[in-house]
Amino acid sequence: MQTVYVNLPTAEAVHAFVIRISPLAGQFDLLSGRHVFDAKSLMSILTLDLTKPIELRVEKDTEETMRAIKQFITDEPAVL
Repeated sequence: MQTVYVNLPTAEAVHAFVIRISPLAGQFDLLSGRHVFDAKSLMSILTLDLTKPIELRVEKDTEETMRAIKQFITDEPAVL
């Protein structure tokens, strides 16, 4: 299991992200505060604050999986 931060600033980026991870095996969870959201759910992601990077927990962090989400990965957000 691996945790990374993803940047999904637009609805188009969210859509592209969901299309990329949907066929991949394993669970993908987005964490916002104490809440956990299914990262394969377009509607769930659109309820989040997309103005800042979101924590993504990847259950099966295979090379294929990490390559598929590479374009969305960003540095850990600074604490405000």
